[in-house]
Amino acid sequence: MHDIISAVLLGIVEGLTEFLPVSSTGHLIIAGDLLGFTGPKAATFEVVIQLGAILAVVVLYWDRFWGLLRPKPYVRFAGMRGIVLLGITSLPASLLGLATHHYIKEHLFSPATVALALGVGAVAMLLVERRKHRPVYMDLDDMTPALALGIGLFQCLALWPGFSRSAATIMGGMLLGARRGLAAEYSFIAAVPIMFAATGYDLLKSHALFTSADIPFFATGFVVSFLAAWVAVKVFIGLMGRVTLAPFAWYRLAVAPLVFWFMVN
Repeated sequence: MHDIISAVLLGIVEGLTEFLPVSSTGHLIIAGDLLGFTGPKAATFEVVIQLGAILAVVVLYWDRFWGLLRPKPYVRFAGMRGIVLLGITSLPASLLGLATHHYIKEHLFSPATVALALGVGAVAMLLVERRKHRPVYMDLDDMTPALALGIGLFQCLALWPGFSRSAATIMGGMLLGARRGLAAEYSFIAAVPIMFAATGYDLLKSHALFTSADIPFFATGFVVSFLAAWVAVKVFIGLMGRVTLAPFAWYRLAVAPLVFWFMVN
C-alpha cells in the first residue's frame, strides 16, 4: 500500500510540475526524499511518469498533433511545415543532450547545481517580465523557422537540471517576440518530441531494473501523472492571459534552498 501511495504522490508532483516553469526535477528530489524513494529504480519510475505527463499534452493538443499528419487547409502549423518547425526546435537540445548526457548525470545533479539552476531560472524569469513585451507572434500559425530555432536554443538551458524546460522555452519565446500564451502553448507541444526522445533513451538504458512486479506501481504513477498534467496544462494556459511568470519565479526562489537541503541530507 505504501508503494501505491508513493506512486500516487509522485505522479501528482510530476504531473503538476512538468509543464509549469518551476522545475519538476527539484520537486521530485524533495518528494522522493520525503517518501524514502531514491536510487536507480526511482530514476526509472520518474522516466515512466514523465511519459504519462507527455501523453496528457498529446491528448490536449490532439488536433494540432493530428494536423501534422493530416493537415487542414489554411492551417500553417500543420503537415510537413509543422513537423519541420518542431524538428528545428528539438534539434539543438537533442544534439547537445546526447553529447553531454553522461557529464550531466555525473556533475549537474549535485545539491548546489540543482538549487542554483532554480535560483538562476527564477531571476531570469523576473528579468524577462520586467522588460516591455511587445508580441509579434500571436498564434501557433505565426511560428517561423527562425522563432522555432531560437526557442530550441533556449531549450538547451533545460539540460541544466533544475532550470526547467518550460521556463527556458517560455522565456525564450517571449524574448523573441511571442505572446506569453503562445510561448506557453508552443512550449508544451515542443516538449513532446524532445521528452519522448530523452525518456526513451533513459528507458533503454534502465529497462533491466523494471520487473513485472513493478507494473501496478509504475502504472499507477503513469495514470496519476497523466491526470495531474492534464489539469496543470489547462489551468496554466488559462492563467497566462491574466498573470505573469513572476509568481512562479518567487516560488522557485523559495524552493531552491529546500532542494539543496534535501539533496544534502
